[in-house]
Amino acid sequence: MDILMSTEWLAGELGKDDLRIVDASLFLPGAPRDPRAEFEQAHIPGAAFLDLPTLADPNDPRPGMLPTDAFMTERCRALGISTDSRIIVYDNSPTHSAARGWWMMRLYGVGKGAAILDGGLPKWVAEGRPTESGAVSPPTGDAVARRAAGQVRTMDDLIANVESRAEAVIDARGAARFTGEEKEPRPGMASGHIPGSRNLPSSALFNADNSMKSGEELRQLFAQAGLDFGRPVITTCGSGVTAAILLAGLELIGKTDVTLYDGSWSEWGFDPATPKATGAA
Repeated sequence: MDILMSTEWLAGELGKDDLRIVDASLFLPGAPRDPRAEFEQAHIPGAAFLDLPTLADPNDPRPGMLPTDAFMTERCRALGISTDSRIIVYDNSPTHSAARGWWMMRLYGVGKGAAILDGGLPKWVAEGRPTESGAVSPPTGDAVARRAAGQVRTMDDLIANVESRAEAVIDARGAARFTGEEKEPRPGMASGHIPGSRNLPSSALFNADNSMKSGEELRQLFAQAGLDFGRPVITTCGSGVTAAILLAGLELIGKTDVTLYDGSWSEWGFDPATPKATGAA
């Protein structure tokens, strides 16, 4: 499947037996919104609620870290996903969290493939397309999740990379958080960025209708951020969610040697031993 699928395409596929639609909405800590309540109020017909904030390793003290294969398998089956499913992930979130859900589905090799609904629920609703309400309990699927090797970076990898600069690092947080001018939303976390990293706020990748930019316009955003296309790239952010947007954006312009730092600033910024930089890139 392509990384992005259009609302028009999805409207024509609704009701197909092998199609599974999941709502991956997530809000930043402290936001006065409830993604499950919003899903039950209105969702795309046939969709199930991913509950992305809880799709994480409960035994890891770091927020939102990737789950075990067994946990991912269990959740996907509960969503009705099977080995032959085509998966469409969308959100109704200002963080554009569908990219994290898409990345996870692909990382664990779930179903026949996964794609992001371009424009998400806001574009779907703006076009006057149908929604349903209420809780959803789909029939159990038979999906199997196995995390692929080599696609996720750790803090040790990033510490080594600060010295070697073998891989380019790009941070999806807003500019004021990157420079350290704005405090982090999690109490006790240092401000700033990983030394040597570049900054491209993930919000810059979207058009006014919530769809993602493409082609040369998208390439120019990364170029203007100072990204070195000649090196492999590691994407990072606050907690590994918006980093997936940059990863998707890079793949859309043909840059495929891209990995994601799952701990991101939630791990790096809490550790007093990690090197930190402030100011512009």
